Amino acid sequence: MSAAIAALVVGTLLAIGALAFVLHPLFFDPPSARRIMPRAVDGSAWTDDVAVAALREIEFDKATGKLSETDYALLKEQYTRQALARMRASEGVGTGVRGASTGDDDEVEAAIRAYRQAHPSCDQCGPRPETDAVFCSNCGRYLPGRCEQCGRHVDEVGARFCAACGHRLAA
Repeated sequence: MSAAIAALVVGTLLAIGALAFVLHPLFFDPPSARRIMPRAVDGSAWTDDVAVAALREIEFDKATGKLSETDYALLKEQYTRQALARMRASEGVGTGVRGASTGDDDEVEAAIRAYRQAHPSCDQCGPRPETDAVFCSNCGRYLPGRCEQCGRHVDEVGARFCAACGHRLAA
């Protein structure tokens, strides 16, 4: 009889220990250690990490087919706007960083705009690293641009000569 009681006591102690092990994080871990992301409707309680995590989540949902292209574009625009506004607000407060929260005067954005203006852009692949490229180095498509001689915008696919002045566009 004593062996059965000993087995019952050991089993009960193991069950209580397992239960304590499972419930310990819920009662004794600090809130910062929990991996639950807060959801705010107005965006006020969002931190930079949460906004970036939301962008990653919708990217994953699009890749797995859970989001349509229109929903993805809408959510990406919304979350990107919120993340940028939050990051600019947090950088500009008490940091003294020059140009941290000035919308159009931001130095980084000005550098990006200057790079995009100096480099041709493929409709499918985006800006190309070559400044004098006529065709995309990635997919081979014609890169719309301007005539070197008269400055007319040339967007005809496969154009070899400018329609306005007749200047040779591609080698």
